[in-house]
Amino acid sequence: MGLNWNRRGFLGSIAATVASILAPGKLSSTVSKATSTTVSGFGQTGNPYEELGVATVINCEGTMTMLGGSVLRPELEAVMAMAGRHFANIPELEIAAGNRITEMLKLPAGYSGLVTSGAAAAIQSGLAGILTGDNDSLIRQLPDLAGMKSEVIIQKSHRNPFDHQLRSTGVKLIEIETRDQLRQAVNDRSAMMHFTNFANAAGQIKVDEWVKLAKQYNLPCMNDAAADTPPVSHLWDYATMGYDLITFSGGKAMRGPQCAGLLIGRKDLVSYALLNNSPHEDTLGRSQKVGKEEIIGMVKALELYLKEDHDALAQEWQERLQRISSELTKVPGVITQFFTPDIANHVPHMQITWDSRVSLEPRQVSKLLRESKPAIVIGGGEGRPGLTMCSFMLQPGEDKIVAQQLSRILREHSA
Repeated sequence: MGLNWNRRGFLGSIAATVASILAPGKLSSTVSKATSTTVSGFGQTGNPYEELGVATVINCEGTMTMLGGSVLRPELEAVMAMAGRHFANIPELEIAAGNRITEMLKLPAGYSGLVTSGAAAAIQSGLAGILTGDNDSLIRQLPDLAGMKSEVIIQKSHRNPFDHQLRSTGVKLIEIETRDQLRQAVNDRSAMMHFTNFANAAGQIKVDEWVKLAKQYNLPCMNDAAADTPPVSHLWDYATMGYDLITFSGGKAMRGPQCAGLLIGRKDLVSYALLNNSPHEDTLGRSQKVGKEEIIGMVKALELYLKEDHDALAQEWQERLQRISSELTKVPGVITQFFTPDIANHVPHMQITWDSRVSLEPRQVSKLLRESKPAIVIGGGEGRPGLTMCSFMLQPGEDKIVAQQLSRILREHSA
Protein backbone atom coordinates (compact mmCIF):
# COMPACT_ATOMS: atom_id res chain seq x y z
CA MET A 1 0.00 0.00 0.00
CA GLY A 2 1.36 3.43 -0.92
CA LEU A 3 2.31 6.02 1.64
CA ASN A 4 0.35 9.26 1.62
CA TRP A 5 3.07 11.89 1.39
CA ASN A 6 2.04 15.34 0.19
CA ARG A 7 3.27 18.92 0.26
CA ARG A 8 1.27 19.80 3.39
CA GLY A 9 1.88 16.69 5.40
CA PHE A 10 5.00 15.85 7.38
CA LEU A 11 6.15 12.39 8.30
CA GLY A 12 2.64 11.18 9.08
CA SER A 13 3.69 7.63 8.39
CA ILE A 14 7.19 7.42 9.86
CA ALA A 15 6.60 3.98 11.32
CA ALA A 16 5.35 2.68 7.97
CA THR A 17 8.36 4.02 6.13
CA VAL A 18 10.85 2.53 8.59
CA ALA A 19 9.01 -0.79 8.54
CA SER A 20 9.04 -0.81 4.75
CA ILE A 21 12.79 -0.39 4.66
CA LEU A 22 13.47 -2.97 7.34
CA ALA A 23 11.00 -5.43 5.76
CA PRO A 24 11.18 -4.49 2.08
CA GLY A 25 8.46 -5.17 -0.45
CA LYS A 26 8.21 -4.59 -4.19
CA LEU A 27 7.55 -1.41 -6.14
CA SER A 28 5.30 -1.99 -9.13
CA SER A 29 5.04 0.40 -12.03
CA THR A 30 4.81 0.43 -15.78
CA VAL A 31 7.57 2.12 -17.74
CA SER A 32 7.26 2.90 -21.42
CA LYS A 33 10.10 2.79 -23.89
CA ALA A 34 11.82 6.07 -24.70
CA THR A 35 10.94 7.57 -28.06
CA SER A 36 13.03 9.87 -30.17
CA THR A 37 12.08 13.52 -30.10
CA THR A 38 12.83 16.27 -32.58
CA VAL A 39 14.20 19.34 -30.80
CA SER A 40 13.27 22.82 -31.98
CA GLY A 41 14.35 26.15 -30.52
CA PHE A 42 16.81 25.91 -27.67
CA GLY A 43 18.97 22.83 -28.14
CA GLN A 44 18.34 22.35 -31.83
CA THR A 45 22.04 22.82 -32.65
CA GLY A 46 22.97 19.80 -30.56
CA ASN A 47 25.06 21.92 -28.17
CA PRO A 48 22.86 23.85 -25.73
CA TYR A 49 25.95 25.02 -23.85
CA GLU A 50 27.25 26.98 -26.80
CA GLU A 51 23.75 28.37 -27.39
CA LEU A 52 24.03 29.87 -23.91
CA GLY A 53 27.50 31.19 -24.64
CA VAL A 54 29.24 28.67 -22.38
CA ALA A 55 32.22 26.87 -23.88
CA THR A 56 32.44 23.12 -23.50
CA VAL A 57 35.85 21.78 -22.53
CA ILE A 58 37.99 18.71 -23.03
CA ASN A 59 38.29 17.29 -19.54
CA CYS A 60 41.75 16.05 -18.53
CA GLU A 61 41.09 16.42 -14.79
CA GLY A 62 38.61 13.59 -14.30
CA THR A 63 35.22 13.43 -12.62
CA MET A 64 35.32 16.88 -11.03
CA THR A 65 32.07 18.33 -9.75
CA MET A 66 33.18 21.75 -10.98
CA LEU A 67 33.24 20.37 -14.54
CA GLY A 68 29.98 18.45 -14.26
CA GLY A 69 31.17 15.03 -13.17
CA SER A 70 31.05 12.43 -15.91
CA VAL A 71 29.31 11.74 -19.23
CA LEU A 72 26.18 9.60 -19.11
CA ARG A 73 26.02 6.41 -21.11
CA PRO A 74 23.30 6.43 -23.83
CA GLU A 75 21.59 3.42 -22.23
CA LEU A 76 21.41 5.27 -18.93
CA GLU A 77 19.96 8.36 -20.62
CA ALA A 78 17.26 6.17 -22.20
CA VAL A 79 16.24 4.62 -18.88
CA MET A 80 16.12 8.02 -17.18
CA ALA A 81 13.91 9.30 -20.00
CA MET A 82 11.56 6.38 -19.35
CA ALA A 83 11.44 7.30 -15.66
CA GLY A 84 10.58 10.90 -16.52
CA ARG A 85 7.35 9.82 -18.24
CA HIS A 86 5.73 8.48 -15.07
CA PHE A 87 4.99 9.42 -11.48
CA ALA A 88 5.87 7.35 -8.42
CA ASN A 89 5.75 7.64 -4.66
CA ILE A 90 9.28 8.79 -3.92
CA PRO A 91 9.78 7.14 -0.48
CA GLU A 92 8.51 3.84 -1.94
CA LEU A 93 10.81 4.30 -4.93
CA GLU A 94 13.78 4.98 -2.65
CA ILE A 95 13.08 1.81 -0.68
CA ALA A 96 12.71 -0.29 -3.83
CA ALA A 97 15.89 1.19 -5.31
CA GLY A 98 17.71 0.49 -2.06
CA ASN A 99 16.59 -3.14 -2.20
CA ARG A 100 17.87 -3.52 -5.74
CA ILE A 101 21.19 -1.88 -4.83
CA THR A 102 21.54 -4.25 -1.88
CA GLU A 103 21.00 -7.24 -4.18
CA MET A 104 23.43 -6.02 -6.83
CA LEU A 105 26.21 -5.30 -4.34
CA LYS A 106 25.51 -8.41 -2.25
CA LEU A 107 25.74 -6.30 0.88
CA PRO A 108 26.03 -7.95 4.30
CA ALA A 109 22.84 -8.96 6.08
CA GLY A 110 21.18 -5.99 7.73
CA TYR A 111 22.54 -3.46 5.21
CA SER A 112 20.69 -1.39 2.62
CA GLY A 113 21.18 1.54 0.28
CA LEU A 114 19.70 4.97 -0.37
CA VAL A 115 20.04 7.18 -3.43
CA THR A 116 20.88 10.73 -2.34
CA SER A 117 21.54 13.95 -4.25
CA GLY A 118 25.29 13.27 -4.00
CA ALA A 119 27.90 12.05 -1.55
CA ALA A 120 27.77 15.32 0.39
CA ALA A 121 24.02 14.88 0.87
CA ALA A 122 24.62 11.30 1.99
CA ILE A 123 27.03 12.56 4.65
CA GLN A 124 24.52 15.07 6.01
CA SER A 125 21.48 12.79 5.88
CA GLY A 126 23.39 9.85 7.31
CA LEU A 127 24.54 11.84 10.34
CA ALA A 128 21.12 13.46 10.73
CA GLY A 129 19.57 10.00 10.92
CA ILE A 130 22.02 8.93 13.60
CA LEU A 131 21.14 12.02 15.63
CA THR A 132 17.34 11.80 15.35
CA GLY A 133 16.45 8.18 14.75
CA ASP A 134 12.79 8.08 13.71
CA ASN A 135 11.72 10.77 16.21
CA ASP A 136 9.72 13.27 14.15
CA SER A 137 10.14 16.04 16.74
CA LEU A 138 13.91 15.72 16.64
CA ILE A 139 13.86 15.59 12.84
CA ARG A 140 12.00 18.90 12.71
CA GLN A 141 14.29 20.33 15.36
CA LEU A 142 17.65 19.95 13.56
CA PRO A 143 20.11 21.68 13.65
CA ASP A 144 19.04 22.48 17.21
CA LEU A 145 20.58 19.53 19.06
CA ALA A 146 18.80 19.96 22.39
CA GLY A 147 18.16 16.47 23.72
CA MET A 148 20.49 14.85 21.18
CA LYS A 149 24.12 13.85 21.06
CA SER A 150 26.23 16.70 19.77
CA GLU A 151 29.79 15.62 18.91
CA VAL A 152 31.46 13.79 16.04
CA ILE A 153 35.01 12.51 16.44
CA ILE A 154 37.34 12.93 13.47
CA GLN A 155 41.10 12.69 12.93
CA LYS A 156 42.66 16.12 12.46
CA SER A 157 44.22 15.05 9.17
CA HIS A 158 40.77 14.06 7.90
CA ARG A 159 39.32 17.56 8.12
CA ASN A 160 38.36 18.94 4.68
CA PRO A 161 35.71 21.16 3.08
CA PHE A 162 33.25 18.28 2.91
CA ASP A 163 32.90 18.10 6.68
CA HIS A 164 30.73 21.21 6.31
CA GLN A 165 27.94 18.68 5.76
CA LEU A 166 28.67 17.24 9.18
CA ARG A 167 28.70 20.67 10.80
CA SER A 168 25.43 21.62 9.09
CA THR A 169 23.60 19.27 11.47
CA GLY A 170 24.76 21.40 14.40
CA VAL A 171 27.37 18.99 15.74
CA LYS A 172 30.79 19.95 17.02
CA LEU A 173 33.74 18.18 15.42
CA ILE A 174 36.20 16.82 17.96
CA GLU A 175 39.66 16.52 16.42
CA ILE A 176 42.00 13.78 17.57
CA GLU A 177 45.33 12.46 16.32
CA THR A 178 46.23 9.48 18.48
CA ARG A 179 44.48 6.40 19.80
CA ASP A 180 44.78 7.73 23.35
CA GLN A 181 43.19 11.05 22.32
CA LEU A 182 40.36 9.10 20.72
CA ARG A 183 39.77 7.16 23.93
CA GLN A 184 39.66 10.40 25.92
CA ALA A 185 37.32 12.06 23.38
CA VAL A 186 34.59 9.42 23.67
CA ASN A 187 31.83 10.53 26.05
CA ASP A 188 28.04 10.56 26.37
CA ARG A 189 27.82 13.43 23.83
CA SER A 190 29.59 11.41 21.11
CA ALA A 191 27.23 10.69 18.22
CA MET A 192 29.57 9.18 15.63
CA MET A 193 33.14 8.60 14.47
CA HIS A 194 33.81 9.94 10.96
CA PHE A 195 36.46 8.72 8.52
CA THR A 196 37.56 10.42 5.29
CA ASN A 197 38.70 7.62 3.04
CA PHE A 198 41.04 9.56 0.75
CA ALA A 199 42.93 10.73 3.87
CA ASN A 200 43.65 7.18 5.02
CA ALA A 201 47.41 7.53 4.59
CA ALA A 202 47.52 10.85 6.45
CA GLY A 203 46.03 9.76 9.76
CA GLN A 204 47.60 7.59 12.45
CA ILE A 205 44.49 5.41 12.68
CA LYS A 206 43.85 3.57 9.42
CA VAL A 207 40.57 2.58 7.83
CA ASP A 208 40.44 -0.96 9.22
CA GLU A 209 41.39 0.04 12.77
CA TRP A 210 39.00 3.02 12.88
CA VAL A 211 35.94 0.82 12.50
CA LYS A 212 37.23 -1.67 15.08
CA LEU A 213 37.70 1.14 17.60
CA ALA A 214 34.21 2.42 16.85
CA LYS A 215 32.82 -1.03 17.66
CA GLN A 216 34.89 -1.07 20.85
CA TYR A 217 33.43 2.27 21.94
CA ASN A 218 29.93 1.33 20.72
CA LEU A 219 29.72 4.30 18.37
CA PRO A 220 28.37 4.38 14.79
CA CYS A 221 31.06 5.15 12.23
CA MET A 222 30.80 6.65 8.77
CA ASN A 223 33.27 6.41 5.88
CA ASP A 224 33.21 9.13 3.23
CA ALA A 225 34.40 7.21 0.16
CA ALA A 226 32.94 9.63 -2.37
CA ALA A 227 35.48 9.30 -5.19
CA ASP A 228 36.87 5.93 -4.18
CA THR A 229 35.70 3.78 -7.05
CA PRO A 230 37.48 2.18 -8.80
CA PRO A 231 38.26 -0.38 -7.59
CA VAL A 232 34.67 -1.54 -7.83
CA SER A 233 35.07 -3.67 -4.70
CA HIS A 234 35.07 -0.53 -2.56
CA LEU A 235 31.30 -0.46 -3.05
CA TRP A 236 31.04 -3.34 -0.59
CA ASP A 237 34.48 -3.51 1.06
CA TYR A 238 33.72 -0.99 3.80
CA ALA A 239 30.32 -2.47 4.60
CA THR A 240 31.99 -5.87 4.92
CA MET A 241 34.60 -4.20 7.13
CA GLY A 242 31.79 -3.14 9.46
CA TYR A 243 31.29 0.57 8.76
CA ASP A 244 27.75 1.58 9.70
CA LEU A 245 27.43 4.13 6.88
CA ILE A 246 29.43 4.64 3.68
CA THR A 247 28.96 7.42 1.14
CA PHE A 248 29.72 7.42 -2.60
CA SER A 249 29.33 9.92 -5.42
CA GLY A 250 27.12 8.67 -8.21
CA GLY A 251 28.36 10.96 -10.96
CA LYS A 252 32.04 10.01 -10.87
CA ALA A 253 33.48 6.69 -12.09
CA MET A 254 30.06 5.01 -11.92
CA ARG A 255 28.90 7.56 -14.50
CA GLY A 256 25.52 7.98 -12.89
CA PRO A 257 23.60 11.25 -12.69
CA GLN A 258 25.82 14.03 -11.37
CA CYS A 259 23.14 14.98 -8.84
CA ALA A 260 23.04 11.48 -7.34
CA GLY A 261 25.00 9.54 -4.78
CA LEU A 262 24.75 6.48 -2.59
CA LEU A 263 24.43 6.01 1.15
CA ILE A 264 25.23 2.40 2.01
CA GLY A 265 24.74 1.17 5.56
CA ARG A 266 22.74 -0.43 8.32
CA LYS A 267 19.08 -0.66 7.41
CA ASP A 268 17.92 1.22 10.47
CA LEU A 269 20.32 4.10 9.91
CA VAL A 270 19.50 4.25 6.19
CA SER A 271 15.81 4.43 7.04
CA TYR A 272 16.44 7.30 9.46
CA ALA A 273 18.50 9.09 6.81
CA LEU A 274 15.56 8.91 4.39
CA LEU A 275 13.26 10.41 7.02
CA ASN A 276 15.64 13.37 7.30
CA ASN A 277 15.74 13.89 3.55
CA SER A 278 13.61 15.07 0.63
CA PRO A 279 10.76 14.61 -0.16
CA HIS A 280 9.89 14.91 3.53
CA GLU A 281 9.21 18.48 4.57
CA ASP A 282 10.50 20.41 7.57
CA THR A 283 13.69 18.36 7.42
CA LEU A 284 17.33 19.38 7.21
CA GLY A 285 17.68 17.50 3.93
CA ARG A 286 14.58 18.86 2.19
CA SER A 287 16.74 21.00 -0.09
CA GLN A 288 18.72 17.96 -1.20
CA LYS A 289 16.08 16.70 -3.59
CA VAL A 290 16.88 13.70 -5.76
CA GLY A 291 14.35 13.18 -8.52
CA LYS A 292 12.68 9.99 -9.67
CA GLU A 293 14.80 10.11 -12.82
CA GLU A 294 18.03 10.27 -10.80
CA ILE A 295 16.95 7.44 -8.49
CA ILE A 296 16.19 5.18 -11.46
CA GLY A 297 19.35 6.41 -13.19
CA MET A 298 21.55 5.58 -10.22
CA VAL A 299 20.26 2.01 -10.13
CA LYS A 300 20.93 1.62 -13.86
CA ALA A 301 24.35 3.25 -13.61
CA LEU A 302 25.33 0.83 -10.87
CA GLU A 303 24.14 -2.13 -12.94
CA LEU A 304 26.20 -0.98 -15.93
CA TYR A 305 29.24 -0.23 -13.79
CA LEU A 306 29.25 -3.68 -12.23
CA LYS A 307 29.18 -5.31 -15.68
CA GLU A 308 32.16 -3.38 -17.07
CA ASP A 309 35.56 -4.92 -17.76
CA HIS A 310 37.48 -2.66 -15.41
CA ASP A 311 40.89 -4.04 -16.31
CA ALA A 312 40.26 -3.38 -20.00
CA LEU A 313 39.11 0.16 -19.23
CA ALA A 314 42.23 0.88 -17.18
CA GLN A 315 44.34 -0.37 -20.07
CA GLU A 316 42.48 1.88 -22.50
CA TRP A 317 43.01 4.90 -20.25
CA GLN A 318 46.71 4.08 -19.96
CA GLU A 319 47.06 3.76 -23.73
CA ARG A 320 45.48 7.19 -24.21
CA LEU A 321 48.05 8.68 -21.88
CA GLN A 322 50.87 6.90 -23.65
CA ARG A 323 49.74 8.31 -27.01
CA ILE A 324 49.76 11.81 -25.55
CA SER A 325 53.13 11.17 -23.93
CA SER A 326 54.69 10.04 -27.20
CA GLU A 327 53.93 13.45 -28.70
CA LEU A 328 54.89 15.56 -25.71
CA THR A 329 58.26 13.93 -25.17
CA LYS A 330 59.28 14.91 -28.68
CA VAL A 331 59.57 18.45 -27.30
CA PRO A 332 63.11 18.95 -25.91
CA GLY A 333 63.15 19.04 -22.11
CA VAL A 334 59.68 17.53 -21.59
CA ILE A 335 59.38 14.47 -19.33
CA THR A 336 56.31 12.36 -18.56
CA GLN A 337 55.77 9.88 -15.76
CA PHE A 338 52.83 7.54 -15.14
CA PHE A 339 51.26 6.77 -11.78
CA THR A 340 47.97 5.70 -10.22
CA PRO A 341 46.81 7.31 -6.95
CA ASP A 342 46.49 4.76 -4.16
CA ILE A 343 42.97 5.89 -3.33
CA ALA A 344 40.42 8.33 -4.76
CA ASN A 345 40.47 8.68 -8.54
CA HIS A 346 42.32 5.35 -8.65
CA VAL A 347 42.90 5.46 -12.41
CA PRO A 348 46.01 5.94 -14.58
CA HIS A 349 47.47 9.45 -14.36
CA MET A 350 50.35 11.20 -16.10
CA GLN A 351 52.66 13.85 -14.68
CA ILE A 352 54.13 16.29 -17.22
CA THR A 353 57.24 18.32 -16.34
CA TRP A 354 59.85 20.24 -18.32
CA ASP A 355 63.19 21.88 -17.78
CA SER A 356 64.35 25.45 -18.41
CA ARG A 357 64.24 24.97 -22.17
CA VAL A 358 60.51 25.65 -21.93
CA SER A 359 59.97 29.20 -20.67
CA LEU A 360 56.45 28.77 -19.21
CA GLU A 361 55.28 27.93 -15.72
CA PRO A 362 52.71 25.10 -15.40
CA ARG A 363 49.93 27.54 -14.49
CA GLN A 364 50.65 29.51 -17.67
CA VAL A 365 50.43 26.39 -19.80
CA SER A 366 47.17 25.47 -18.09
CA LYS A 367 45.79 28.95 -18.82
CA LEU A 368 46.77 28.79 -22.51
CA LEU A 369 45.10 25.39 -22.85
CA ARG A 370 41.92 26.74 -21.27
CA GLU A 371 41.96 29.63 -23.75
CA SER A 372 42.58 27.39 -26.78
CA LYS A 373 39.88 26.12 -29.11
CA PRO A 374 38.66 23.65 -28.19
CA ALA A 375 39.29 24.54 -24.56
CA ILE A 376 41.25 21.97 -22.57
CA VAL A 377 41.17 21.75 -18.77
CA ILE A 378 44.32 20.40 -17.17
CA GLY A 379 46.13 21.49 -14.03
CA GLY A 380 48.34 20.41 -11.19
CA GLY A 381 47.29 17.75 -8.79
CA GLU A 382 48.13 14.86 -6.47
CA GLY A 383 50.81 17.02 -4.81
CA ARG A 384 53.17 16.72 -7.78
CA PRO A 385 55.04 19.43 -9.71
CA GLY A 386 54.21 20.30 -13.30
CA LEU A 387 50.88 19.33 -14.83
CA THR A 388 48.92 16.23 -13.92
CA MET A 389 46.21 14.66 -16.05
CA CYS A 390 44.09 11.56 -16.35
CA SER A 391 42.29 10.35 -19.44
CA PHE A 392 39.24 8.44 -18.29
CA MET A 393 36.84 11.29 -19.04
CA LEU A 394 38.26 11.94 -22.51
CA GLN A 395 35.92 11.23 -25.40
CA PRO A 396 37.06 9.33 -28.52
CA GLY A 397 39.69 11.31 -30.42
CA GLU A 398 40.23 13.91 -27.72
CA ASP A 399 43.58 12.43 -26.73
CA LYS A 400 44.90 13.47 -30.15
CA ILE A 401 43.64 17.02 -29.68
CA VAL A 402 45.23 17.25 -26.23
CA ALA A 403 48.55 15.96 -27.57
CA GLN A 404 48.53 18.41 -30.47
CA GLN A 405 47.54 21.48 -28.46
CA LEU A 406 49.82 20.84 -25.52
CA SER A 407 52.86 19.97 -27.64
CA ARG A 408 52.24 23.07 -29.77
CA ILE A 409 52.21 25.35 -26.72
CA LEU A 410 55.36 23.77 -25.29
CA ARG A 411 57.18 24.04 -28.64
CA GLU A 412 56.17 27.67 -29.16
CA HIS A 413 57.78 28.57 -25.82
CA SER A 414 60.86 26.37 -25.98
CA ALA A 415 64.38 27.59 -26.60
